[in-house]
Amino acid sequence: EVQLVESGGGLVQPGGSLRLSCAASGFTFSHSVMTWVRQAPGKGLDWVSSITSDAGTTTYAHSVKGRFTISRDNAKNTLYLQMNSLKPEDTAVYYCTTTVSGTPGRGQGTQVTVSS
Repeated sequence: EVQLVESGGGLVQPGGSLRLSCAASGFTFSHSVMTWVRQAPGKGLDWVSSITSDAGTTTYAHSVKGRFTISRDNAKNTLYLQMNSLKPEDTAVYYCTTTVSGTPGRGQGTQVTVSS
């Protein structure tokens, strides 16, 4: 069973930074493309960033490019999202996701609130 557990969210002032983590288990993490998505209040899910299994390729939504960095530690089965220069519009619940054997998996999410 795919298990994804996000952590690291919180309340931060505009311009601040947070580092999200996602602990993965129940599947071969080192073989899986991993993705961060987010859901702002009253909105649908938005793709944020993805990383290939070997971390050779990373991609970002235009809205976060240059401010967020996705990374992974395959030895620790952990995905990260370093978020810098945070803006109020980054406020959302952040989820890590993957697809295993055609079945999507998603964690419970971690709340990020950017406010002064």
